Amino acid sequence: MERIETDILVAGGGVAGLCATAAFAAAGFDTMCVDPVPPITDINAEGADLRSTAFLLPSVALLKQSGLWPRLETYAAPLRIMRIVDSGGEDHGIREQANFDAHDIDREAFGYNLPNWLLRREMVAHIAELPTARLESPVKVDRITPRINEALVNLSDGRQVRAKMVVAADGRNSLIREQLGIGIKTWRYGQKALVFNVRCEFPHENISTEIHRSGGPFTLVPLPDQDGVHHCAVVWMDTGPNADTLQKMSVAEFNTALNLRACGVLGQLELASKRNLWPIIAQRASHLYGPRTALLAEAAHVIPPIGAQGLNMSLADLATLVSLTTEARDAGKDFGAPEVLREYHRTRWPDMAARIKGVDVLNRAAMAQSQNLRDLRRAGLKMLYGFEPLRKAVMKAGLGA
Repeated sequence: MERIETDILVAGGGVAGLCATAAFAAAGFDTMCVDPVPPITDINAEGADLRSTAFLLPSVALLKQSGLWPRLETYAAPLRIMRIVDSGGEDHGIREQANFDAHDIDREAFGYNLPNWLLRREMVAHIAELPTARLESPVKVDRITPRINEALVNLSDGRQVRAKMVVAADGRNSLIREQLGIGIKTWRYGQKALVFNVRCEFPHENISTEIHRSGGPFTLVPLPDQDGVHHCAVVWMDTGPNADTLQKMSVAEFNTALNLRACGVLGQLELASKRNLWPIIAQRASHLYGPRTALLAEAAHVIPPIGAQGLNMSLADLATLVSLTTEARDAGKDFGAPEVLREYHRTRWPDMAARIKGVDVLNRAAMAQSQNLRDLRRAGLKMLYGFEPLRKAVMKAGLGA
């Protein structure tokens, strides 16, 4: 049996896992990442991830620290305004609109949006150039055996890794979390998200638009223009049956439904990619660590895609974990020791729990079917936007500032 020794083993090569690999390597840790699926780095390839990720400013700071941002900045679309639209009337028109402008809190932008398939392409290329990092795929974790001073991890290809710490970024159905006996709590909404890209008649002007009617939010997120054509990524959340129906529509039928739901905010929209469906749940691990192991990203928490909170919460977790492990190592201590991992949990738990609750409330408000609830949602938006101190406080809280 081949045995590999490393400081950090990252299980999972999604966006969060690749960020973790780059961040730990940049901090001077020998880091190995394993993923069961070879990275798909072509938008037209089967199984390509058509979602996009909005990196809020604290996450951009981590990407800079990790050395990733110079590769990504060229492709990034800034998010200058977060626009929330209420279209709860009978005519499907806009009843209320609120533009939350980053300039109001002295920021140039709230963050930057990039397509997930492109993120993986650039992150994989970056990791390949790092002397202290390696990405192995397709290979996965079969078994983890924590010991006092290390974790022994058996891989699917027969090799064994000895790591001082394991970062479990292996998804919402995390095998590592299950093997360590860490429980989860799950909320189900009966929703699915339809994810796709569109061509837009009008320029998005770096405005991310979230339209509330019923079933869940409909979000248009800016993408860079392509050959002078305006593009956005769309996340359309709805009840499971409605989402399934939309997925099965012909392109012509779908474009008609799409434009009705989009309220004309960017003029005429046309489908510009495949449509992918994702189930919507919220989930929280009972704690964020196990012996020699830190849970990260969807292994730790899952939330509906509202307000760009999901991955940004994960990267806030990662920033804390990198800081704590680096501080312990530089002090000559065991960076994978129980006290370090407990401090990670203690530091991140309150913010994580508050954001999960906040997104849960927002999603249930966006799902509202009855006219009375829609009217209440509209009144709440109007009050929030109209009271400047509250509006600014909410914007800063969304950034994690």
